[in-house]
Amino acid sequence: MSDPNFLILYVVQPLASAAFYAELLGRPAIETSPTFALFALKSGVMLGLWSKHTVEPAAVATGGGVELAFALGSQEAVDATHDVWRGRGLPILEAPVSLDFGYTFVGLDPDGHRLRVFVPNAA
Repeated sequence: MSDPNFLILYVVQPLASAAFYAELLGRPAIETSPTFALFALKSGVMLGLWSKHTVEPAAVATGGGVELAFALGSQEAVDATHDVWRGRGLPILEAPVSLDFGYTFVGLDPDGHRLRVFVPNAA
């Protein structure tokens, strides 16, 4: 069996969420429909946005139950990303802070999915 290579978030409005992620990721979706959008990430993982109203079988968990994490190379990069996201109006759940694993902050997408940006502590 291979490792998972698709991540699917359940969203209220797939096309609106696709526009949000296109701006956030700096690339367009490779597939869109009224109920689904798909992004090919640089890592090779595919990110899908599926309408929570049409997913089959019906999903119980929706926004807030998943955290997408973005590892960066420095605290300065984390702070710069925080400033850009805050300037775009993204809700910030946690301002930049040092935690046991590294320096981090958490924002939210339109459906309440957590977006963590961090730089890990040096080993």
